[in-house]
Amino acid sequence: MSQLTALALVAGVLGGIATAVSLNVPGLLIWAIFIGLACFFHSGGDNNALKNTIVGNVFGCVVATVVALVILSVPLADTLTLPIWAGIVVGIGCVVAVLAANVPTFASIPATVYGFAATFAFLLQTPDALTIANLTSLNFSGNALISVAVSLVIGAVLGYVAGKITAMIVKPAPA
Repeated sequence: MSQLTALALVAGVLGGIATAVSLNVPGLLIWAIFIGLACFFHSGGDNNALKNTIVGNVFGCVVATVVALVILSVPLADTLTLPIWAGIVVGIGCVVAVLAANVPTFASIPATVYGFAATFAFLLQTPDALTIANLTSLNFSGNALISVAVSLVIGAVLGYVAGKITAMIVKPAPA
């Protein structure tokens, strides 16, 4: 069996299991799980990729949450109009996220961007999620930082597991 075929089968089984679990656990986001899984393979699909994916994704979630809190907490939205204020704060958040790549721990810019984008996807598409109360709560299904970060980490771990299972299935070609 080819490596691609084995990976496809393993990813299919793990993706099906992840979907069934996420549909039964409020706060687990299947789309974020798949983003974390894809980020793992995009980052190289090895032990280092697991670390870079988890750190980058979670860092992106944290930056996005801070950005959202600043947008909601600082009253400049009244002076500048919300779209302009939000654009300024998001722009500054993007600068911070990319410049953080100067620190080796945060060097995976794509992983950081995935975490940032996934957090804002949750905040802008989930009714009533974009509130200071939800952003600062410890509610797993209502707090974007918690829900998205946990889902992304689960996805990265599933990617790691998929890679390991695939490697066990695929036998090296005889030399």
